[in-house]
Amino acid sequence: MDVLVTGATGRLGRRLVPRLSEAGHSVRRMSRRGTGPGGVRGDLATGFDLAHALAGAEVVVHAASDPRGNPWEVDVAGTRRLVEAVDRDRLRHLVHVSIVGIDRIPLDYYRAKYAAEQVLLASRLPVTLVRVTQFHEFADELLETARRGPLLPVPMGWRVSPVDVDDAAAHLVSLASAEPAGGVVEFGGPEEHSVGDLARAWAAVRAPSARVLSTPVPGRLGAAMRDGAAVPGRGARGSVTWAQYLAGTPLPA
Repeated sequence: MDVLVTGATGRLGRRLVPRLSEAGHSVRRMSRRGTGPGGVRGDLATGFDLAHALAGAEVVVHAASDPRGNPWEVDVAGTRRLVEAVDRDRLRHLVHVSIVGIDRIPLDYYRAKYAAEQVLLASRLPVTLVRVTQFHEFADELLETARRGPLLPVPMGWRVSPVDVDDAAAHLVSLASAEPAGGVVEFGGPEEHSVGDLARAWAAVRAPSARVLSTPVPGRLGAAMRDGAAVPGRGARGSVTWAQYLAGTPLPA
């Protein structure tokens, strides 16, 4: 099939594009500049060249997001622009990459992602909304950022189920080739951890001298994370564990 991937240069997109090609699909990578092999230009923030980029696409994997910028402009308004620009005569499936817990975790970015889901559900397009847990690499980066010398402070009682990004990419390829679910499906890692246990396993590999310090986090965010809002309640799971990821990933240079 003719597949267009938004967010193709991101952490997930870089793994996803070659897997789609290996599965026999013709893949175009949409970005604002449209550079590189298979690159096409399209800007979700402005709508520039979106119709041209989407022309003829039978499957769209919508993985673009802007967590550090303005998600309401890119994720929400950009998804609305995407809906308006798709070739409805050709489109067979739109797979949207979302996050487990966006309907329960009180963060502004998550609210924007949830609003983007509502845009797609109201569009009457053949959609599958795939809520994925946080990637191992993201958890790795967060723990490195949180470390303060010999101390590694982490939230007490928070529950997570991180997933390998390659597992997520492989699952998205299988979903893209299947019939649209018409709603939300979930995908997470093979194990559930407390953030404290996750941090202790990380410290044993990355920073053996660091001591993990679990601290309470009050408020609605802390309550949601302790209640398992970031853990999938159903759906498929990846196979690569946190320990396997740590063992197979070299220390940063």
